Amino acid sequence: MARILLCNPFWRRSHPAAGSFFRARFRCEAAWQSQLCADQRALTWTNPLPPGPRRRPGRPNVASVEFSKELHDDVAAGDITVSFRLWQRPRARVGGRHRVGRAEIEVDRIDLMPFGAIPDADVRRAGEPDRETLRSRAAHAGPINDDTELYRIAFHVTRELG
Repeated sequence: MARILLCNPFWRRSHPAAGSFFRARFRCEAAWQSQLCADQRALTWTNPLPPGPRRRPGRPNVASVEFSKELHDDVAAGDITVSFRLWQRPRARVGGRHRVGRAEIEVDRIDLMPFGAIPDADVRRAGEPDRETLRSRAAHAGPINDDTELYRIAFHVTRELG
């Protein structure tokens, strides 16, 4: 909560932009007036909305994960169940649901492993024919050597969205 003390009690009326600038933080004039502290001539403003993104009621908590558009159909069909990402920190969490094209996936597991330790079975589960193709697809965020740490995200399709 931020508190600004106003030395001049008429500042709000004397400054041309003061009223509209501060009033924009509140939904109505009553909320604006309730925040003024008459004895100290202080302005205290709080966020009238709960923290976090606004969600419509009845909609699932579904975020989007970036996949190449040519992979959307394979992910929706369940042919791709693993993804490798070059992240500084994880951007997904176990149990999180993400929208990929017309499908919704749920993350089962996240592991940090060097690129050289990726088994051939995981390369095929990622939808790539060989390790070098996987290296070039994951290298959009930086160069990848055999000792570069990648996040391995295992997921499954929960449902197809219409």
